[in-house]
Amino acid sequence: MSVEDVLRTTLVTAADVRAAAARIAPYVRRTPLLRLPGERLWVKPENRQPTRSFKVRGAVNAVVRLARQGVRHVIAQSSGNHAQAIAYAAAEQGLRATVVLPDTAPELKVSAARRLGAEVVIVPPALREEACLALADRFGATVIGSDAFDVIAGHGSAGAEIVPDLPDAGSVLVPVCNGGLLAGIAVAVKAAGPAIRVIGVEPELAADGAASFRSGARTAWPVELTYRTRADGLRAPVLGALAWEHIHRYVDDMVTVTEDAIDAAARLLHRELGERAEPSGAVATAGYLAHQAHLPPGPVVAVLSGGNVATGAAPAVLPGGDVATGAQPPMRPEVVEQG
Repeated sequence: MSVEDVLRTTLVTAADVRAAAARIAPYVRRTPLLRLPGERLWVKPENRQPTRSFKVRGAVNAVVRLARQGVRHVIAQSSGNHAQAIAYAAAEQGLRATVVLPDTAPELKVSAARRLGAEVVIVPPALREEACLALADRFGATVIGSDAFDVIAGHGSAGAEIVPDLPDAGSVLVPVCNGGLLAGIAVAVKAAGPAIRVIGVEPELAADGAASFRSGARTAWPVELTYRTRADGLRAPVLGALAWEHIHRYVDDMVTVTEDAIDAAARLLHRELGERAEPSGAVATAGYLAHQAHLPPGPVVAVLSGGNVATGAAPAVLPGGDVATGAQPPMRPEVVEQG
């Protein structure tokens, strides 16, 4: 049996997502939907999670399950947000955590992983995977990939929250890095509302996922290309193998956006909703702004995937000259449509 055949028999199901949602409930926040004034767009602010990104959903699900199996040391490689989430989850479960980050990672994310108790190893971007596997072998640590089965199931909990809150949604826009978030949300959304279109959004400068979707085969881009985008959380050079199997089966489309569109979306989210988005987090909203005329009728949901904003990053410069610092946004009255 080929690797592809094995993957196809182990896809995440809606039941896996439900189990993950229950498992992670004590550690994550159920984020609302916020209506963008004057638009049919609703934003899901995952920047309100404890580590300021959606990544905590999958990381907690994976770490809790591993802790129950007796694992004591976990390791992951990441552009930054997955590392913070693994560090947070490991600390909650009393596990040792090691994270491998590229030397291009924003200091904000590196410092946060250390502050949460992880041992941080910095390497060139192209060596992240190799270094992670070598360290796992040396330490006897368990690797948690950002598109591992339990990670995808945990991320799916975000999608499971969308349909009950907005049952008449016509489409859901999701940022794409290695595809774990898109895969999980697609499973959950299609189970609850099969007619809802699930669409991945990538920067034009890191569009390996869109290339994969168009060709029907997983396509890798060299890091020299993907690292051109300011959306540092979306620079993975290829979709994860397991994520791709879900995307190929459940996702309806993939679109791309320019760097200027990402910048404009981040400013809009702050101006209209008071939400601070890192460039990666603003990509789905940018997808709405750029492609709304081609989206199906009905409300649109864009996942604001993270708010860890590096000081001085161009898209994080806010109206009036302020610079986002990555501080947790205050909880405010939300506009939420309950099903």
